Amino acid sequence: MFIWCAIMFFLGIAAFMDSLFNYGEIFRQINSVLFLLISLGVLIRTTIKMKAAKMENYESRIENLEMQLRAMKSEIQRETELEEAEY
Repeated sequence: MFIWCAIMFFLGIAAFMDSLFNYGEIFRQINSVLFLLISLGVLIRTTIKMKAAKMENYESRIENLEMQLRAMKSEIQRETELEEAEY
C-alpha cells in the first residue's frame, strides 16, 4: 500500500505540472492539487500506521522479555534458597 500511495503522490505531481505547463483550465489545476493532497494524506497515514505497528511489536517483545527476566530471577532465587537450605 505504501508503494501505491507513493505512485499516487508522484502522479499527482505530474498532473499538477501538466496543468501548469499546458495552461489548462482552473478545474484541472484544482483537481490535480486535490489529488496531490489526498495522496499525500494517505501516504502520511500509511507511514504513521507502519510506525505504530512497529511500536506495538516492540512493546510485545519488551513484555515477553520482562516475563522471561522475572522467570529467570525467580529460578535463581529458588536455587539460592535451596543452596542455603542445604548448608
